[in-house]
Amino acid sequence: MSGTIGLVGLGVLVGAFGTLIGAGGGFVLVPVLLILYPQDSPALVTGISLAVVFFNATSGSVAYARMGRVDFRSGLMFAAATIPGAVLGALATSWIPRRTFDIAFGALLTAGAIYLFLRPKGPATPAARRHAGRFQRTLVERDGTAHTWSYNPYLGVGISVLVGFASSLLGIGGGIIHVPVLAQLLDFPVHIATATSHFTLAIMALVGTLVHLAQGELAPGFARIVRLAIGVVAGAQIGAALSKRVGGIWIMRGLAVALGLVGVRILVAAL
Repeated sequence: MSGTIGLVGLGVLVGAFGTLIGAGGGFVLVPVLLILYPQDSPALVTGISLAVVFFNATSGSVAYARMGRVDFRSGLMFAAATIPGAVLGALATSWIPRRTFDIAFGALLTAGAIYLFLRPKGPATPAARRHAGRFQRTLVERDGTAHTWSYNPYLGVGISVLVGFASSLLGIGGGIIHVPVLAQLLDFPVHIATATSHFTLAIMALVGTLVHLAQGELAPGFARIVRLAIGVVAGAQIGAALSKRVGGIWIMRGLAVALGLVGVRILVAAL
Protein backbone atom coordinates (compact mmCIF):
# COMPACT_ATOMS: atom_id res chain seq x y z
CA MET A 1 0.00 0.00 0.00
CA SER A 2 3.01 2.29 0.42
CA GLY A 3 3.56 2.36 -3.38
CA THR A 4 2.14 5.03 -5.68
CA ILE A 5 -1.02 3.11 -6.63
CA GLY A 6 -1.61 2.04 -3.06
CA LEU A 7 -1.30 5.58 -1.68
CA VAL A 8 -3.55 7.05 -4.38
CA GLY A 9 -6.11 4.32 -3.68
CA LEU A 10 -5.87 4.98 0.05
CA GLY A 11 -6.41 8.66 -0.69
CA VAL A 12 -9.60 7.94 -2.63
CA LEU A 13 -11.02 5.90 0.27
CA VAL A 14 -9.98 8.47 2.87
CA GLY A 15 -11.37 11.33 0.78
CA ALA A 16 -14.71 9.64 0.11
CA PHE A 17 -15.40 8.53 3.67
CA GLY A 18 -13.94 11.66 5.27
CA THR A 19 -16.07 13.94 3.12
CA LEU A 20 -19.22 11.85 3.61
CA ILE A 21 -19.05 12.31 7.38
CA GLY A 22 -17.41 15.75 7.30
CA ALA A 23 -14.34 14.63 9.21
CA GLY A 24 -11.60 15.30 6.65
CA GLY A 25 -10.31 11.73 6.81
CA GLY A 26 -7.32 12.42 9.04
CA PHE A 27 -8.63 10.09 11.74
CA VAL A 28 -8.36 7.25 9.20
CA LEU A 29 -5.13 8.36 7.59
CA VAL A 30 -3.11 8.90 10.80
CA PRO A 31 -3.46 5.33 12.13
CA VAL A 32 -2.72 3.89 8.69
CA LEU A 33 0.45 5.99 8.48
CA LEU A 34 1.40 4.93 11.99
CA ILE A 35 1.15 1.30 10.89
CA LEU A 36 2.83 1.69 7.49
CA TYR A 37 5.64 3.94 8.71
CA PRO A 38 6.42 3.03 12.35
CA GLN A 39 9.75 4.83 12.15
CA ASP A 40 8.16 8.23 11.44
CA SER A 41 7.97 10.88 14.15
CA PRO A 42 4.60 12.25 15.34
CA ALA A 43 5.48 15.59 13.74
CA LEU A 44 5.96 13.99 10.29
CA VAL A 45 2.82 11.84 10.57
CA THR A 46 0.62 14.75 11.66
CA GLY A 47 2.18 17.05 9.07
CA ILE A 48 1.47 14.64 6.21
CA SER A 49 -2.06 14.04 7.47
CA LEU A 50 -2.87 17.74 7.83
CA ALA A 51 -1.60 18.47 4.33
CA VAL A 52 -3.76 15.70 2.90
CA VAL A 53 -6.75 16.84 4.98
CA PHE A 54 -6.34 20.31 3.46
CA PHE A 55 -6.65 18.94 -0.09
CA ASN A 56 -9.53 16.69 0.94
CA ALA A 57 -11.43 19.43 2.75
CA THR A 58 -10.91 21.94 -0.04
CA SER A 59 -12.21 19.53 -2.69
CA GLY A 60 -15.13 18.49 -0.50
CA SER A 61 -15.99 22.09 0.37
CA VAL A 62 -16.24 22.98 -3.32
CA ALA A 63 -18.64 20.07 -3.86
CA TYR A 64 -20.74 20.95 -0.80
CA ALA A 65 -20.79 24.64 -1.77
CA ARG A 66 -22.33 23.66 -5.10
CA MET A 67 -25.08 21.89 -3.13
CA GLY A 68 -25.67 24.99 -1.00
CA ARG A 69 -24.91 23.15 2.26
CA VAL A 70 -22.06 25.28 3.62
CA ASP A 71 -22.88 27.91 6.25
CA PHE A 72 -20.02 30.19 5.25
CA ARG A 73 -20.68 32.84 7.90
CA SER A 74 -20.52 30.35 10.76
CA GLY A 75 -17.69 28.43 9.12
CA LEU A 76 -15.47 31.52 8.84
CA MET A 77 -16.15 32.38 12.49
CA PHE A 78 -15.25 28.87 13.63
CA ALA A 79 -12.19 28.75 11.36
CA ALA A 80 -10.85 32.02 12.79
CA ALA A 81 -11.22 30.56 16.28
CA THR A 82 -9.36 27.36 15.37
CA ILE A 83 -6.26 29.14 14.02
CA PRO A 84 -4.52 29.95 17.35
CA GLY A 85 -5.13 26.40 18.55
CA ALA A 86 -3.95 24.93 15.24
CA VAL A 87 -0.65 26.82 15.45
CA LEU A 88 -0.03 25.73 19.05
CA GLY A 89 -0.99 22.13 18.28
CA ALA A 90 1.37 21.91 15.32
CA LEU A 91 4.23 23.30 17.43
CA ALA A 92 3.49 20.87 20.29
CA THR A 93 3.88 17.71 18.18
CA SER A 94 7.67 17.90 18.32
CA TRP A 95 7.55 17.74 22.14
CA ILE A 96 5.47 14.58 22.48
CA PRO A 97 6.93 11.01 22.52
CA ARG A 98 5.45 8.61 19.95
CA ARG A 99 3.88 6.24 22.53
CA THR A 100 2.24 9.10 24.42
CA PHE A 101 0.94 10.44 21.13
CA ASP A 102 -0.57 7.08 20.18
CA ILE A 103 -2.30 6.61 23.56
CA ALA A 104 -3.78 10.12 23.50
CA PHE A 105 -4.97 9.68 19.94
CA GLY A 106 -6.55 6.26 20.57
CA ALA A 107 -8.26 7.42 23.77
CA LEU A 108 -9.76 10.46 22.03
CA LEU A 109 -11.19 8.40 19.18
CA THR A 110 -12.62 5.74 21.50
CA ALA A 111 -14.25 8.34 23.74
CA GLY A 112 -15.79 10.02 20.70
CA ALA A 113 -17.19 6.71 19.46
CA ILE A 114 -18.81 5.93 22.81
CA TYR A 115 -20.39 9.38 22.94
CA LEU A 116 -21.86 9.11 19.45
CA PHE A 117 -23.23 5.62 20.12
CA LEU A 118 -24.96 6.85 23.25
CA ARG A 119 -26.27 10.00 21.60
CA PRO A 120 -26.53 9.38 17.84
CA LYS A 121 -29.11 12.14 17.43
CA GLY A 122 -28.95 15.79 18.36
CA PRO A 123 -30.47 16.76 21.71
CA ALA A 124 -34.06 17.84 21.79
CA THR A 125 -33.68 21.53 22.60
CA PRO A 126 -36.72 23.51 23.82
CA ALA A 127 -37.84 26.22 21.41
CA ALA A 128 -37.44 28.92 24.08
CA ARG A 129 -33.78 28.07 24.50
CA ARG A 130 -33.25 28.06 20.76
CA HIS A 131 -34.18 31.72 20.47
CA ALA A 132 -32.76 33.15 23.72
CA GLY A 133 -29.47 34.90 22.91
CA ARG A 134 -28.64 32.49 20.12
CA PHE A 135 -27.39 33.04 16.58
CA GLN A 136 -30.27 32.40 14.15
CA ARG A 137 -29.45 30.73 10.84
CA THR A 138 -31.45 29.79 7.75
CA LEU A 139 -29.98 27.96 4.78
CA VAL A 140 -31.65 26.70 1.61
CA GLU A 141 -29.90 23.99 -0.38
CA ARG A 142 -29.77 24.04 -4.17
CA ASP A 143 -32.48 21.37 -4.31
CA GLY A 144 -34.83 23.59 -2.27
CA THR A 145 -34.41 21.87 1.11
CA ALA A 146 -34.65 24.57 3.79
CA HIS A 147 -32.96 24.46 7.20
CA THR A 148 -33.56 26.79 10.15
CA TRP A 149 -31.63 26.48 13.40
CA SER A 150 -29.88 28.56 16.05
CA TYR A 151 -26.85 28.16 18.29
CA ASN A 152 -24.76 29.82 20.98
CA PRO A 153 -21.88 31.52 19.09
CA TYR A 154 -19.71 31.87 22.20
CA LEU A 155 -19.89 28.13 22.83
CA GLY A 156 -19.09 27.46 19.18
CA VAL A 157 -16.05 29.74 19.17
CA GLY A 158 -14.74 28.42 22.49
CA ILE A 159 -14.95 24.81 21.40
CA SER A 160 -13.40 25.66 18.03
CA VAL A 161 -10.24 26.90 19.76
CA LEU A 162 -9.88 23.53 21.50
CA VAL A 163 -10.72 21.68 18.29
CA GLY A 164 -7.96 23.56 16.49
CA PHE A 165 -5.39 22.55 19.09
CA ALA A 166 -6.40 18.89 19.39
CA SER A 167 -6.80 18.33 15.68
CA SER A 168 -3.52 19.97 14.72
CA LEU A 169 -1.71 18.16 17.53
CA LEU A 170 -3.04 14.77 16.40
CA GLY A 171 -3.15 15.48 12.65
CA ILE A 172 -6.80 14.42 12.37
CA GLY A 173 -8.18 17.64 10.87
CA GLY A 174 -10.75 18.11 13.63
CA GLY A 175 -13.88 16.95 11.84
CA ILE A 176 -14.36 13.98 14.15
CA ILE A 177 -14.69 16.50 16.96
CA HIS A 178 -16.33 19.38 15.10
CA VAL A 179 -19.15 17.46 13.42
CA PRO A 180 -20.49 15.99 16.71
CA VAL A 181 -20.13 19.41 18.35
CA LEU A 182 -22.06 21.16 15.58
CA ALA A 183 -24.77 18.51 15.45
CA GLN A 184 -25.05 17.63 19.16
CA LEU A 185 -24.27 20.84 21.03
CA LEU A 186 -24.97 23.60 18.49
CA ASP A 187 -28.08 22.05 16.88
CA PHE A 188 -26.83 22.18 13.27
CA PRO A 189 -28.69 19.87 10.86
CA VAL A 190 -26.31 16.94 10.27
CA HIS A 191 -25.80 17.55 6.54
CA ILE A 192 -25.10 21.25 7.17
CA ALA A 193 -22.77 20.30 10.04
CA THR A 194 -20.69 17.98 7.82
CA ALA A 195 -20.43 20.54 5.00
CA THR A 196 -19.64 23.50 7.27
CA SER A 197 -17.13 21.41 9.21
CA HIS A 198 -15.39 20.55 5.95
CA PHE A 199 -15.10 24.23 5.04
CA THR A 200 -13.69 25.02 8.49
CA LEU A 201 -11.24 22.12 8.18
CA ALA A 202 -9.82 23.43 4.92
CA ILE A 203 -8.73 26.68 6.58
CA MET A 204 -7.56 25.06 9.82
CA ALA A 205 -5.58 22.30 8.07
CA LEU A 206 -3.88 24.85 5.84
CA VAL A 207 -2.65 26.78 8.89
CA GLY A 208 -1.37 23.64 10.61
CA THR A 209 0.34 22.48 7.42
CA LEU A 210 2.11 25.82 6.94
CA VAL A 211 3.46 25.62 10.50
CA HIS A 212 4.84 22.12 9.88
CA LEU A 213 6.26 23.31 6.54
CA ALA A 214 7.96 26.31 8.18
CA GLN A 215 9.58 23.97 10.70
CA GLY A 216 11.00 21.84 7.87
CA GLU A 217 9.10 18.71 8.94
CA LEU A 218 7.31 17.88 5.67
CA ALA A 219 10.27 17.36 3.31
CA PRO A 220 10.61 13.58 3.99
CA GLY A 221 6.91 13.07 3.32
CA PHE A 222 6.44 15.26 0.24
CA ALA A 223 6.12 12.37 -2.22
CA ARG A 224 3.51 10.69 -0.02
CA ILE A 225 1.54 13.93 0.27
CA VAL A 226 1.36 14.32 -3.52
CA ARG A 227 0.13 10.74 -4.07
CA LEU A 228 -2.41 10.86 -1.26
CA ALA A 229 -3.61 14.32 -2.34
CA ILE A 230 -4.40 13.05 -5.85
CA GLY A 231 -6.57 10.36 -4.32
CA VAL A 232 -8.40 12.49 -1.75
CA VAL A 233 -9.32 15.21 -4.24
CA ALA A 234 -11.15 12.60 -6.33
CA GLY A 235 -12.49 10.77 -3.29
CA ALA A 236 -13.94 13.95 -1.80
CA GLN A 237 -16.15 14.42 -4.84
CA ILE A 238 -17.39 10.84 -4.46
CA GLY A 239 -18.13 11.34 -0.76
CA ALA A 240 -20.07 14.54 -1.37
CA ALA A 241 -22.17 12.80 -4.04
CA LEU A 242 -22.88 9.86 -1.70
CA SER A 243 -24.04 12.26 1.03
CA LYS A 244 -27.17 12.95 -1.03
CA ARG A 245 -28.22 9.32 -0.51
CA VAL A 246 -27.23 8.85 3.14
CA GLY A 247 -29.39 10.05 6.03
CA GLY A 248 -27.96 12.12 8.88
CA ILE A 249 -28.38 9.36 11.48
CA TRP A 250 -26.34 6.93 9.37
CA ILE A 251 -23.62 9.52 8.87
CA MET A 252 -23.29 9.86 12.66
CA ARG A 253 -23.33 6.09 13.16
CA GLY A 254 -20.72 5.63 10.45
CA LEU A 255 -18.57 8.19 12.22
CA ALA A 256 -19.01 6.35 15.54
CA VAL A 257 -18.05 2.96 14.07
CA ALA A 258 -14.98 4.38 12.37
CA LEU A 259 -13.86 6.15 15.53
CA GLY A 260 -14.29 3.03 17.66
CA LEU A 261 -12.42 0.67 15.37
CA VAL A 262 -9.50 3.00 14.81
CA GLY A 263 -9.30 4.11 18.45
CA VAL A 264 -9.20 0.56 19.82
CA ARG A 265 -6.64 -0.51 17.21
CA ILE A 266 -4.27 2.32 18.16
CA LEU A 267 -4.71 1.78 21.91
CA VAL A 268 -4.03 -1.95 21.66
CA ALA A 269 -0.87 -1.33 19.64
CA ALA A 270 0.35 1.38 22.04
CA LEU A 271 -0.40 -0.50 25.26
